[in-house]
Amino acid sequence: MSEVTLVTARQRPLDPPDEVTGLRRDGAIHRMRYADGHLGWLVTGYAAARAVLAHPHLSNHPEGHHPPIASTRAELAERGFKLPPGFFLRMDAPEHTRYRKLLTGQFTVRRMKTLEPRIAEITRDCIDAMEAKGGPVDLVEEFALPIPSLVICELLGVPYDDREMFQTESKKLFDIEASADDAMAALGRVWAYLHGLIRQKRERPADDLLSGLLEGGELNDDELTGVGVLLLIAGHETTANMLGLGTYALLTDPDQLAALRDDPSLVDNAVEELLRHLTIIHLGPTRVARQDVEIDGVTIKAGETVTLHLPAANRDPERFPGGDHLDITRPAGGHLTFGHGIHQCLGQQLARAEMRIAYPALLERLPGLRLAVTPEEVPMRSKMSIYGVHRLPVTW
Repeated sequence: MSEVTLVTARQRPLDPPDEVTGLRRDGAIHRMRYADGHLGWLVTGYAAARAVLAHPHLSNHPEGHHPPIASTRAELAERGFKLPPGFFLRMDAPEHTRYRKLLTGQFTVRRMKTLEPRIAEITRDCIDAMEAKGGPVDLVEEFALPIPSLVICELLGVPYDDREMFQTESKKLFDIEASADDAMAALGRVWAYLHGLIRQKRERPADDLLSGLLEGGELNDDELTGVGVLLLIAGHETTANMLGLGTYALLTDPDQLAALRDDPSLVDNAVEELLRHLTIIHLGPTRVARQDVEIDGVTIKAGETVTLHLPAANRDPERFPGGDHLDITRPAGGHLTFGHGIHQCLGQQLARAEMRIAYPALLERLPGLRLAVTPEEVPMRSKMSIYGVHRLPVTW
């Protein structure tokens, strides 16, 4: 089996690199040379990626992980970076199970349903502000970022007035070219902010998720700070990028835009198709084998790192025929954008609710919405661990 390296440069902004998707012709799993010389694996097939995500002996803990691409973050591993308390996303069972059990009840479909009127109100307010300002505007700044930021702030009990701080620091954390020192400093500032907020809530609890977890008594302040950092950062960055990139995809595909604008009942499926087609988690996830594991006829030896290429897996023609094309009428359920297995995204129902409300409202209120620049002039988040658009100038 020949070796490959992970190519990240895209030929087209909405499609994964041709070099990566082309690998599927030779199988679902490929021998890959990592940035530090480690010889591990790259997974590009849907069924194999799903199997990796579900396997109990493929660890998500950062210990033993190797960087799939050259990045200054590799310095963190060299310095012996330790997992902060409460960072359950990078834990394995049984530690992960403990945190997940505490949080699952906070993100039920029923609870997300109760948030929908408030999400709709926030969405209306954002569009009202856009209309008052008049085009052109940056849709990221005026719409895609404020909606999930305000929702997650209200859910957690974080003052929205402090958004500039945590939005700025989040960008540094997701910037793969930021230095290890800058990333750690950004994490430290968000950590200190949440830790101080949690100490205030311990004295004066309110009706919010963090106060509820405090009153439950299962987590100490450091653990709850880690949980809060994860939820705050992931809760606004991911959906913000889906709203921005999804709107860009629709504005550059007039047929799909018209189909959704003319028939809002398509929105549930359109959200799933946009999640599948765009797959904003484009540099991972990564797992480490804790013992020998066989996936799709390939033996992954203990200690070897496995990197999944979710954009390629979500376009595997064996699972999604014609998947290179955006089709909001396609049955798109079962995609891996939210992961699979025990680490499947905790906030996926919240993200779906935000997108399901925001896209139709935007197209209904601003039927003439269009790009204010050429598609090629829209700056893409190619150097960020979550893909999207940095800015999206639009008018109507």
